[in-house]
Amino acid sequence: MIRILGIDPGLRFTGWGVIDVDGSRLKHVANGTVKSDNSLSLAARLVQIHDGLAGVMTSYHPQEAAVENTFVNKDAAATLKLGQARGIALLVPALSGIVVAEYAPNHVKKSVVGVGHADKHQIKAMIGILLPKCELNSADSADALAVAITHAHHRGQRALQPAKRKVGA
Repeated sequence: MIRILGIDPGLRFTGWGVIDVDGSRLKHVANGTVKSDNSLSLAARLVQIHDGLAGVMTSYHPQEAAVENTFVNKDAAATLKLGQARGIALLVPALSGIVVAEYAPNHVKKSVVGVGHADKHQIKAMIGILLPKCELNSADSADALAVAITHAHHRGQRALQPAKRKVGA
């Protein structure tokens, strides 16, 4: 059995979901949302995301993680801030030395729903089918569970190498 953490990064709301995978069987473990306070500085908000995800790592001890790639939109400043939140989402599991995979949003949707341009309602409905005992915390946590499920389906196709961290670096 392998435990996978899926992360849907966002500066305001970072969704997370944890599943256990045993062969082709998927089991919901937990899901939630890390929220950052809009009134704080960007740096303080990134610390909130870090601390929230570090708490998830400590509580659930995933063995692998998957993060959704950043969606680039017309607002360059918003995209840059989202990228910084995504950097935290990649960093936290990597600091624990576990494998961190990345998936494009359309790949996640196609893997879970069967259509690359599925909407949030379709994703939520499929999560209910694939993880029937799951009570979703938010749309962001549903997306994070979709990322974890995508990784469960595609992890055998990847060369899984743990992140290496130098002592004192």
